[in-house]
Amino acid sequence: MTYQPPLADIRFILRDALQAPAQLQALAPFAEADEELLLQVMEESGKFVASAVAPLQRVGDEAGCRFEQGRVTTPPGSREAYQAFWQAGWPALACAPEDGGQGLPWVLEGVLYEMLSAANHGWTMAPGLLHGAYECLRHHGSGELKARYLARIASGEWLATMCLTEPQAGSDLGLARTRGAAQADGSYRVSGTKIFISGGEHDLTDNIVHLVLGRLPEAPAGPKGLSLFLCPKLLPDGARNAVHCERIEEKMGLHGSPTCVMRFDEATGWLIGEPHRGLNAMFVMMNAARLHVALQGIGLLDAAWQKADAYARERRQMRAPRPAGAPAAGGPDPIIEHPAIRRILDVQRAWIDGGRLLAYRTGVELDLARHHPDAARRAQAQSWCSLVTPVLKAAFTHQAFHGASDCLQVFGGHGYVREWGIEQIVRDARVTMIYEGTNEIQAIDLLVRKVLPDGGKALGELLLSLRAGLDAGRAADADVLRRFAELRYLTATLAEAARTRPLLASEAADDYLRAVALALLAWAWTQIERAPGAQAPRWSAPAAALRARVLPEFDLRLKLLQALCGPLPG
Repeated sequence: MTYQPPLADIRFILRDALQAPAQLQALAPFAEADEELLLQVMEESGKFVASAVAPLQRVGDEAGCRFEQGRVTTPPGSREAYQAFWQAGWPALACAPEDGGQGLPWVLEGVLYEMLSAANHGWTMAPGLLHGAYECLRHHGSGELKARYLARIASGEWLATMCLTEPQAGSDLGLARTRGAAQADGSYRVSGTKIFISGGEHDLTDNIVHLVLGRLPEAPAGPKGLSLFLCPKLLPDGARNAVHCERIEEKMGLHGSPTCVMRFDEATGWLIGEPHRGLNAMFVMMNAARLHVALQGIGLLDAAWQKADAYARERRQMRAPRPAGAPAAGGPDPIIEHPAIRRILDVQRAWIDGGRLLAYRTGVELDLARHHPDAARRAQAQSWCSLVTPVLKAAFTHQAFHGASDCLQVFGGHGYVREWGIEQIVRDARVTMIYEGTNEIQAIDLLVRKVLPDGGKALGELLLSLRAGLDAGRAADADVLRRFAELRYLTATLAEAARTRPLLASEAADDYLRAVALALLAWAWTQIERAPGAQAPRWSAPAAALRARVLPEFDLRLKLLQALCGPLPG
């Protein structure tokens, strides 16, 4: 089965559950982007994904990328699909009109990349960093660099990379050894080796713009001494820059995406932003990438669910258990009628639907943070993005892999062979838990850097804002209110205990992020269930699975964290 963009479900979450079109049209830059336009763009993007990208999923995995004498050839059809993609204007959806973009809300880009990742994760790795590179250059590049590169990155005519990792410097970027030496003409000579570079070399576009972290000769040690350089594959005069692909990695998944070892041999580059402040510029790119990765998780899980659901409706095995007194059925039943299979499918859908609402809400908050006329509302939106993005990245990439594995279980032995394509999704999904900051780093970022420094005040304010729309008279809402109260109390307890136990926050971070994710997931479903039409079995079945099979984990995480805190002194 080939992935089909779930346009009706996406429309329901955007319009009926979130009322996103009305919120966005109230912002000045989107005054002309009414509901009809937003939904039309969404539907057209779904058609492109289904017709041009989804059919390349299997060939991309089986043919893979080829490396020969420094050149990389992508799988059959990849270049043609990418050329159609950028020429149709899809990379430029959320870019500013003055840069050649369409000036549409970010959430439309999020929807597009969710569908692209579900349809063909390997192919989508190529354009996945475009908007982050665009934002980085737009906010930190010089006028000359922007004039030369910004429009072509915005349009997608030229692809971009993010060159951070080195053999000895993964999560600890302060160990990077790549060097940049200033030249008399204002350029730099950049030298060093970078690994795990997605799309470092390929044939999709003529030029590739590399954003490279490195260190100037006088730079202090550690991450605060890093600078950011722009090193193109082709120089402005058309000559080839001294940027070389040494090899591509043999990987567990993502065979359609070349993961490159890149060598910079005194390559010509230009500084982006201020010297020694490269991480500040790069984090604009990385934060956008982390929300994209969260949407990858949701899309991959949806793709796995679609395959498992279709198979379960066709495959007949045994007679399904029936309530007492129900008439006996003749012959083997579709396995979707067996409770064990129904449970797997409904649980994954509970994660998909709730995650979709939270991710789209975060996309709306991104635009509110940029464009809302009220400074207090902009600050509130920025706080939401800061707190929720690491939760989404970690929780939904975790569920993408483990949930896709559960979906493979629906197929039995047929899932373990290549014929049905479910095993590819499991392999492709695994890396999302690692790149753009491992999930463990996301958890530490949430608790150690964003929650504990203010004693949980920002998180408490976020939870209080979500309480405002809940009704304690409804059982589901009352359950969410309880979880919010317990989470706030637990946060205060952790903050107090961490004052005298330096290791506690790092020990507790993973369980804490999971508890926050489950509380937000419970809240997301209250918004879904309020929307007109949510009483249909399509929505009521995963809602029931959520409460029976998913949310009880919150209490387990709570107990684990309370045990870690132990009794407080005094």
